[in-house]
Amino acid sequence: MDEERRLVKYGGYRYDNGTKFVGYWNENGHKQGEGHEVYCDGSRYDGEYDEGLFNGLGVLVFADGAKYEGEFFQGWFHGSGIFWRADGMRHEGEFRGGKIWGLGLTTFKDETNGFPRYEGSFKECKLIRKTKCPEAIQKAQKVAFMARTQYDNMSV
Repeated sequence: MDEERRLVKYGGYRYDNGTKFVGYWNENGHKQGEGHEVYCDGSRYDGEYDEGLFNGLGVLVFADGAKYEGEFFQGWFHGSGIFWRADGMRHEGEFRGGKIWGLGLTTFKDETNGFPRYEGSFKECKLIRKTKCPEAIQKAQKVAFMARTQYDNMSV
């Protein structure tokens, strides 16, 4: 398998700014495969990397308490997942390029979905078409669960 061939080292590294990484590296010195990173501001990422970027399943927890569990692509939230803001609002659904984009449901901190319901097709974080999308929501929940159970609470 190409992935196995490219993984050449497992270990940790502490950057000058205090960020710490523990995981796999490829022959080019990039993070590759599974890893755990804690940033100097207290944010952390547990999940998969490709050529140094978040890629695949992962959990990203921000210093302010916001959190994303789901799929990443080339360093961005991309695919299905759940994003929780620090104030308790969450979005379950599809993401593209780090933004809410595609089908999904927004739930506010009081556990309501707005009136009218904030469910449907989103583009650049804005609801553009209201429609029921239970399959996209269920997929986001499943992917987030897989990321959480696989990667939550890794440690450096």
